[in-house]
Amino acid sequence: MSNKDISKDVLNVVKKKTGKSVTSKDIEKLASGVNQSTLQSETQLRQLIKQVSGLVNVKVSEETINDIIQAVKSSKLDTNNMQQLMNMMMGKK
Repeated sequence: MSNKDISKDVLNVVKKKTGKSVTSKDIEKLASGVNQSTLQSETQLRQLIKQVSGLVNVKVSEETINDIIQAVKSSKLDTNNMQQLMNMMMGKK
């Protein structure tokens, strides 16, 4: 699967789950500020979750934010392998 197909799939999943259209430029802008330390810092991760929530205009409860942070921190995902991360988010093997 090419990166172009992945991007289209991700945008379609976001639209299907939220009912909101997000452009690839929106995601690229947000993703450009994310690095390994972002995923290790609770404060930065919390900020990222709120930015994504704002992007798709979907409220995320404090409990859900805490659950996401816990899942990311306990995850054994190789954060350098975006294909693996994208497949997990889209429910693919």
